Amino acid sequence: MFMLCSCHLITYWPATGRCHMIEGSCCCGVVKFTLNAPPSMMGTCHCTRCRKLGANVMVFIHRDSLTWRQGRDNIALYQPEAPYKYARCFCKTCGTSLGEILSNEDSFPISAQTLDTDLDIRNRFHEFVSEKPLWYEICDTAEQFEGHPEMS
Repeated sequence: MFMLCSCHLITYWPATGRCHMIEGSCCCGVVKFTLNAPPSMMGTCHCTRCRKLGANVMVFIHRDSLTWRQGRDNIALYQPEAPYKYARCFCKTCGTSLGEILSNEDSFPISAQTLDTDLDIRNRFHEFVSEKPLWYEICDTAEQFEGHPEMS
């Protein structure tokens, strides 16, 4: 259910009995967005590429839930060479990793760290655990996969 409150679109989530407007931004505040629906899931990627890009904890959102408040034109896109296929987005000013926030897919991952609103969501999976560094210990009970999980 959508409601208008203080000039912002917010979402009422019956499970919690509360209204929420999910806000997100980069570190410097140039890039700002809102979500009118909660992410569908959270996952952690341990591949060397995601770790180096600073985007290994992702939440999956639906494109229709994303509203740009400002700074969409301040996003740089890193397109990797084969065999990698997923482009990654960054704030041009501060370098905050934004995940695949410019994706044209119906659902895509964004960096969980960009969300300013605290959500009641937990990690659902760990992928590429074979690339996880020895110094990192997985401390939750989420399912673990050697590569990409097959999600339905």
